[in-house]
Amino acid sequence: MDSSEHGSSVTSPGVAIGGTLPPGLTEEEAEEIQVELTKVDDEIQTLRQVLVAKERHAAELKRRLGISPLSEIKQNINKGWHDVQCSNAYLSASATLEDIGRSDAYKRTQETLSQAGQMTSAAFSTMGSAIRNRFGEMSSNFSMRHSLSMPAMRNSPSFKSFEDKVDNMKYKVMGRSNGEGDHSPTSNNAPF
Repeated sequence: MDSSEHGSSVTSPGVAIGGTLPPGLTEEEAEEIQVELTKVDDEIQTLRQVLVAKERHAAELKRRLGISPLSEIKQNINKGWHDVQCSNAYLSASATLEDIGRSDAYKRTQETLSQAGQMTSAAFSTMGSAIRNRFGEMSSNFSMRHSLSMPAMRNSPSFKSFEDKVDNMKYKVMGRSNGEGDHSPTSNNAPF
């Protein structure tokens, strides 16, 4: 077998691709290296073929056992998650989080946030009740078929009060982002 059959990087024994030998290398050493390279290339090719055959055989065995690629992925993920849970980093982080969860600062923060959530929920509930009551008052003064189209409704005290409260809330939420002055456009003693 000559070296051209094996796809080696040397065109003929003893001569490199550039046509000259590397410095410090005799032609005899180059031929020995070329022979060794050819043998290694042949071994690599053989190992590739063996690996492909082994992979096919393993796939056939898995198929016969009923192991699908999806179940294999699931098993790999479960094993990986188990390995993560057993790792020192995970155990250390878990212990740190448990310590934080037992700390007084965490408990106080949790209580404060819980109270804030309850107060916010109560405020929205109160606001919803006020809106429902205002709409109830407005609709009781007008018939249903004319309630939305009558300009008199917009001028009613209930509608004006509701409109002022919405404007006041808008001012408090948006602030002075639109270049408004120091005072809100409505009264400063509105309930929200």
